[in-house]
Amino acid sequence: MAVCLFPSLRLLPRRTLNKSPVPFPPSPSIASGYRIHPRTQTKKRSVIECRASTVEEVAEDVLLPREAEEVKIVEEKYDWREEWYPLYLTAEVPDDAPLGLTVFDKQVVLYRDGQGVLRCYEDRCPHRLAKLSEGQLVDGRLECLYHGWQFEGDGKCVKIPQLPEGGKIPRAACVRTYEVRDSQGTVWVWMSEKNPPNLSKLPWFEHYARPGFQDTSSIHELPYDHSILLENLMDPAHVPISHDRTDWTAKREDAQPLLMTVTERSMRGFAGGWCRANNPSVMNSLRFDAPCVLQNNLEFVDKKGVQLYFSALFLCRPAGQGKSMLIVRFGASSRPMLFNLIPNWYFHQNACEVFEQDMGFLSSQNEVLMREKVPTKQLYLNLKFSDTWVLEYRKWMDRVGSGMPYYVGHETVSMPAVAAVVEEAPAGIAAGVAASVPAKGGMGEAQMPDPTNRYYRHVVHCKGCRNAVKGFRTWKDVLRLMSLALVAAAVVASARQWRVGLLVMAALLLGASKACSIVAALITTNFIRTHRRL
Repeated sequence: MAVCLFPSLRLLPRRTLNKSPVPFPPSPSIASGYRIHPRTQTKKRSVIECRASTVEEVAEDVLLPREAEEVKIVEEKYDWREEWYPLYLTAEVPDDAPLGLTVFDKQVVLYRDGQGVLRCYEDRCPHRLAKLSEGQLVDGRLECLYHGWQFEGDGKCVKIPQLPEGGKIPRAACVRTYEVRDSQGTVWVWMSEKNPPNLSKLPWFEHYARPGFQDTSSIHELPYDHSILLENLMDPAHVPISHDRTDWTAKREDAQPLLMTVTERSMRGFAGGWCRANNPSVMNSLRFDAPCVLQNNLEFVDKKGVQLYFSALFLCRPAGQGKSMLIVRFGASSRPMLFNLIPNWYFHQNACEVFEQDMGFLSSQNEVLMREKVPTKQLYLNLKFSDTWVLEYRKWMDRVGSGMPYYVGHETVSMPAVAAVVEEAPAGIAAGVAASVPAKGGMGEAQMPDPTNRYYRHVVHCKGCRNAVKGFRTWKDVLRLMSLALVAAAVVASARQWRVGLLVMAALLLGASKACSIVAALITTNFIRTHRRL
């Protein structure tokens, strides 16, 4: 993801992080957390031999050490359920339909009741386990479309059409509810089934509460694990190469060593700073707060003495094995007037293009990690000048992995009980076909969601982009009909000057129709690298 889109802020104090700049403690023993599938034994040996020969050829000060650092730190128990997870942008939650979402392997349904209050249930009807997200809203109640059972507020069933008159609704006819909070424009869900919501853990972002702070927000569904997404977002070194000329300040000739530091560590995450080697005076900051929040911020004083703040906020929800959902917010305390004239759909399609540039190799990376079933220590060759936070993140996974459904750490690994279903992002002609229709297997009709298709990764989650596509397509048809009408009028016109004038107007309208078609395609069609060939 393009770092220049998320220039970053000075590190803000957080009570949840240990301020002492000490490295992580030893990770759990290999025997306790690292399981090798029998079929991978030989592969692992060959990988290690290859790495050993590589290390000998590279200067020692270039690579990050693969050994765990021996430091004592107070142990805390981590439980992924005792956390807040970002579900959706508040403004994008539909008013007239339920919304099915996933946190790890837990399926939930989010909707607004008759009073506009956000409600969240387990996404299954207690009757016959049908998905409530496939249902509908009736008088503010969530109705299961299988047999019409209706639920409201606290999850109690208030209507069963099949009951005889006067029949009592069974007490067990209720759904599991989850607490949700709308905070700073994002809906958060508390996943614990044992404890009430811990509001001290609910994320709060100082910049976004500042008067006059403006941001552009969007949602993206991505076909790879949230840990790979976070790893990618922690990696400013890839931006000049992967996003050359896509992000407005990314140029491949600017690829260079980065100076990266880690200043805070705890069970709740870590924080640090980074700068480019050729411009050390501009120090960005990065902060990862468990389990989903990554900030990349910048704070400085301009020539007029005004304090300016820029922030990129990434909220990365695990949406099942091999899938993630990202809420991305780019904000600033001040921005050029030109930005206010550019429609949001343009910024959104640019962000989509950036994610598509990464999607092919990140989804394939997901596939390799699931197949190899070994820690990243055995696979990654981490460089000091680009991969400091990647190593830091995988070491954090070592510490907290026992409290997660599955994970791949630096030295330990615990694979999911059921293998992930991962769809690799298409390339070349295959990508063109996938991007030319809104759904896999469809001929212009939405039949089946395709997580590699921009329409399903972003447009279905964004009211602004849906309305823009609908508007441009409507204008395309209207302008085309008007053009045909003018051509018909030119045919029957008697005066030559009238015929010429009508045909010129018809040509202009036809060109405008084509422009509307191009913009609609820009919003919905995947980016394809032109240097790729099948």
